[in-house]
Amino acid sequence: MTHDAAARKLVGKPRRSWLFVPGADDKAHESAARSGADVLVQELEDFTPPALRPRARALAKSLYDRWRAAGAIAAVRVNPLESCGREDLVAVLAARPDIVMMSKVAVPGQVRALEQATGGAFDLVPNIETAAGLIRTFDIVRASPRVTAALMASEDMVADLGTSRSRGGEELAYARARFLVECRAAGVEAIDCPYTFSDARGAARDARYAKRLGCEEPGDAGARGSDQSCIHAASRGDRARQAHRRGLRQGSCGRARSRDGRRCVDRGPDPCRCAAADRIAEGMTNRC
Repeated sequence: MTHDAAARKLVGKPRRSWLFVPGADDKAHESAARSGADVLVQELEDFTPPALRPRARALAKSLYDRWRAAGAIAAVRVNPLESCGREDLVAVLAARPDIVMMSKVAVPGQVRALEQATGGAFDLVPNIETAAGLIRTFDIVRASPRVTAALMASEDMVADLGTSRSRGGEELAYARARFLVECRAAGVEAIDCPYTFSDARGAARDARYAKRLGCEEPGDAGARGSDQSCIHAASRGDRARQAHRRGLRQGSCGRARSRDGRRCVDRGPDPCRCAAADRIAEGMTNRC
């Protein structure tokens, strides 16, 4: 299957779970393809030591097509451009990932630089990992029309806040709520922070909590394939919500309406909420 054919097949695919995979680990790449996660992310930062990054970049050449053939959306997370991110991009963009994520984004200028470095041809997902980035989330995600979502990191965020990660996540309660509000105000999706414990029940509980907050993709940055079915169960919508989602997708700006359609799917068929989703979609259509 060609890249274009695989990409067309994945249009409209839900993005309930994001599985981060070590960039240079062939076996992990193959296991990820069988995990059932909606989005597979070749992780070139924390999961890939500097000495292994050249190998990881070389593997990208065929990796994304294999993941797409398995039915997943293929993404990559690169290092900040201020470090070795440009070297990452030179190698991975030729393989045409569906999404480019970048770690440690704290100011809007980093997103504008990433858009320029990717030629404005890829969907971008900046990762917010510090308090400084959190309070600028609105400006960061509005810095480029290519930004479709943002992700809030957990481990780096709690370290910056001077605390540590717990299974209950109380230490991140304000940050998660603030992040969601900033993303919603800017008209992009909020990807909730990773649940970094090997605990399927905990991952499902965390996903339900994120869903109550209003995250469109709750608990979906898990680092383990075993959690995916639990996360998907927490994200499942009924036929009525799916029908409303399809209706939102019929707007003039398909990409924006698709994102807001998923919001309505997750929040339920309540008429007031659906009307709010319609108004948000209209605002994003005007932005496009």
